Amino acid sequence: MAKPSKQTLLHHLGTGAGFLFLILWFYAGRELGVMDWATKVAPEGYSGAALMLSIMIMMTPAFALWTLVNRWLERRLQIKGRYLEEEYYRSLDKDQSPNKER
Repeated sequence: MAKPSKQTLLHHLGTGAGFLFLILWFYAGRELGVMDWATKVAPEGYSGAALMLSIMIMMTPAFALWTLVNRWLERRLQIKGRYLEEEYYRSLDKDQSPNKER
């Protein structure tokens, strides 16, 4: 079995730290009462939808930060790879090129 490189190990540790950050962000939001507040202000039959919406809104900044830190870490450690979203948007650009026959 091949020994993982130092950069791969550091990348795994950084990604794990980022995931721990996401978990702590969720628990901080829960302790601050964000989800309780959302279910209280929602109409009686829609508390589940309000809970789901509050989780999505609460976690959006955390996922944005995690993405930025992960990209910075990969650039810093010179980790090469491809991102699925970049392939998707690149394919859209090719589909909309003016030379394409219809």
